[in-house]
Amino acid sequence: MKIFSKRRVVLGLIVILVLIAAVTVRYADQQIPIGCAFKAKTLCAAVFVSGRDPESTEREDLGFNPLFKFFKAKIDNTEKSVICSLLGTGLYRKKAIYIDPLGSILLSGISEETIRAWKPAIHPPEPANPEALPWPQGDRMPEDPLPAHIDLAVINEAVEKVFTESDPEKKLYTRALIVAHNGRIIVERYGQGITKDTPLLSWSMAKSVTNALIGILVKQGKLALKEPTDVPEWQKEGDPRRAITLDQLLRMSSGLKWAEAYEESPVSDVNVMLLLKPDMGAYAASMSLATQPDMVWYYSSGTTNIISRLIRDIIRSRKAYWAFPRRELFNKIGMRSAVWETDATGTFIGSSYLYATARDYARFGLLYLNDGVWLGERILPEGWVAYSTTPTPAAPQGRYGAHFWLNGGQDSTPANRMFPQLPGDMFFARGYQGQTIAVSPSRNMVVVRLGMTYDENWGLEAFIKSILEAVAE
Repeated sequence: MKIFSKRRVVLGLIVILVLIAAVTVRYADQQIPIGCAFKAKTLCAAVFVSGRDPESTEREDLGFNPLFKFFKAKIDNTEKSVICSLLGTGLYRKKAIYIDPLGSILLSGISEETIRAWKPAIHPPEPANPEALPWPQGDRMPEDPLPAHIDLAVINEAVEKVFTESDPEKKLYTRALIVAHNGRIIVERYGQGITKDTPLLSWSMAKSVTNALIGILVKQGKLALKEPTDVPEWQKEGDPRRAITLDQLLRMSSGLKWAEAYEESPVSDVNVMLLLKPDMGAYAASMSLATQPDMVWYYSSGTTNIISRLIRDIIRSRKAYWAFPRRELFNKIGMRSAVWETDATGTFIGSSYLYATARDYARFGLLYLNDGVWLGERILPEGWVAYSTTPTPAAPQGRYGAHFWLNGGQDSTPANRMFPQLPGDMFFARGYQGQTIAVSPSRNMVVVRLGMTYDENWGLEAFIKSILEAVAE
């Protein structure tokens, strides 16, 4: 009887170990390719788009997970590419290549020859002579001193806190900071190795720029917000997704199944989409409905990439599509540095991968501060900023609009705001790891902060509060 019991225990342990091994292998087969792809793309963009050194990129951009040390990358400066694999063995090999002017592109199952054959021809950035033109169209700053009522001592103290690493366990890695008040830059500072000409990653701030592209197409009469979207995967008779509108996609209330998680859940929908799928819009569009549209709000980078593919389908010509953001938006407002990366099919990754300088992100903020008008020219349709900053009914406390975060939401009572000490009309383009464009129409202010901060609570509210107090008349 005892022998029988021991055999059962041993057999049970063997079964458990086999199951653990099977789950571990399956998990590794999913997680390791994601890790290799992330490292390859991150290094490729940092070196060939931002002009940063690989060492600081490894330390700052990849330092949040010790497992990245097991993924060995090889940078080829001649062909401008990065290959990454497990321990450099070639296992789980992933490759990213730099294509001018589209940035770093993961191959994701598409042949390198196919992507290198694209040879995109996009109009050069404008203005051609930024140093000769005054801000905000150019980079020539006013020489007269700041207004006397601005308290520079308070401002300098607040800025110093944002760049001071007071906790070795919670690095800020602040890279750039700009405050524009009454249209003029009153604060501008950069971290080590970063200059005014360094393009930096937007993460989800790109979603708000996608909002601008939609606004332009609405202004041109090519898109309608309240009509069902013409997504190919949804067109079969009886498919309930056929009814999803562009407005519902912009407001993150489409009802499509989605899991938006990053390092806390590496094998998530968003990571699989961004790092393994060649056609990100198609992957997101393949999701089934989890709820009826407009019933529930949940954040989804997938819906933004469905929108990006819709833009491409509307424009039709791939070359015209690649030229569209620069021709209709970036060049008009002086965003010379903007590089919008694509997936392996050539569709802009509207959810996550825009690179631009801090000044160019500030220009984008000024466009929305000025109701979509730039130096007298209306870029966005009348009422577009009001639409974009109208609370989404399904969003918690209405704190999300149409691809913008809202401070006041449905209830402007300070205690119920996202940031109680900041103006109720303030709205934000926000991205992972502390990327921020904050806009306050009532205070005529735009704040840009870029960095690589693993603790999302880097002090945004306290910093902006100090600046607002310092400029109060």
